[in-house]
Amino acid sequence: MEQLVDGLLAFSKLGWDALHPRQIEMRSLVDAALVMLGSMRGDREVQITIENMQSCRADKTLLQQVWVNLLSNALKYTRDRSPAVITIGSIREKNTNVFFVEDNGVGFDSKYADTLFGVFQRLHRTEDYEGTGVGLALVQRIIHRHGGRIWAEAKQGVGATFFFTLGEPVTS
Repeated sequence: MEQLVDGLLAFSKLGWDALHPRQIEMRSLVDAALVMLGSMRGDREVQITIENMQSCRADKTLLQQVWVNLLSNALKYTRDRSPAVITIGSIREKNTNVFFVEDNGVGFDSKYADTLFGVFQRLHRTEDYEGTGVGLALVQRIIHRHGGRIWAEAKQGVGATFFFTLGEPVTS
């Protein structure tokens, strides 16, 4: 219950906290997130590939939270895979950097891709995969505060890819 309340407070706070955008190296945020999530790997085989990562202008603390949440989900939903395969990177499309996290986890039916980002939206049972249903809503709010967008593509039983872009941070 405490985890749920903390998640809701963080979600609520994002609406009015000021952003502090600066130039950041995304690779360093990904590396730090992976260190923080090291215990989620346990002793299972996890293959993580970090491809080209562009730098960007953003609020470092908030973008760190985006990476922690997306990578936490990738680790959580690949826990029954051997090996778990997670690819992180960015691609350039139409003068925009598109960042992504791809995994070979349980995936989901793509018809639910738009509902994933709502508060308390879960596609898998709590008994099967722990969580509060707030993480992706928090990620979406952070991305939107940065003038970007987030979306997901997946195939049930094959895996999921989460993509996001960043625009100009909205500071007001």
